Amino acid sequence: MRELPASMWPDLRAWFVPERPGLLPYQHLLRTGHGRCRVDRWPDPCVVLAESGGNVALRGDPGDVDESELADVCGFVDAPTEWLPVLRAAVGEVAIWPRIVSALPAEAELSGRHDGVRRLGPRDADALRDYDPAGSWITATWGGPDGLAAAEVGRGAFVDGRLVSIALPFFVGDGYAEVGVVTAAGYRGRGLSTACSTEVIADIRALGLVPTWTTSPDNTASLGLAARLGFVRQRDDVLYAVRVPIPVD
Repeated sequence: MRELPASMWPDLRAWFVPERPGLLPYQHLLRTGHGRCRVDRWPDPCVVLAESGGNVALRGDPGDVDESELADVCGFVDAPTEWLPVLRAAVGEVAIWPRIVSALPAEAELSGRHDGVRRLGPRDADALRDYDPAGSWITATWGGPDGLAAAEVGRGAFVDGRLVSIALPFFVGDGYAEVGVVTAAGYRGRGLSTACSTEVIADIRALGLVPTWTTSPDNTASLGLAARLGFVRQRDDVLYAVRVPIPVD
């Protein structure tokens, strides 16, 4: 697969329309610059890969690519079902991760602000780097802790000077933006995820985008948080976990 320079990414837009809630690595990398696009050939590609922060959107005809060209794919892959046998032939075991995709109706009202939550910026780079490693995935689509700090799109809750909860727009598309949130063990159940997510939702709406939420059917904490925030289920979906474990929390 051939990697394309950023100047050519917009030429692939037709492969990723219409946009819908859920995994949006292509739209996100186009807006933020964080990620890469690969094709089987140029011009006139038959297969396209868009990747951002370990999340992959795979499009095209499986019959147009040799499985060896997919041997280095790694991450959570959004692809039509006909790609599953090809991915398994290319990399071996591929796990199926069920997902529930929700969106926030325009009429859903947000709760009040939380005094302990503020926007994260360059001064918080060290705190982001020192965050609980189990939650380090939260910064992946923004280029890591330094990238997120520079972008100033995250919201954080601090307890005794320690960053313990982070929310952000994990993917930013043309019509939707996905909310991502993580709270360190030992600080859950205090409403910090709700408070941080509420601030991010307000930021997303200010951009004229629809907030979305994606989680697993067995993640009762995430499902409950989404319900409290007012998210409404849109569809069931799956991702293919390629060379990565399915998160258990």
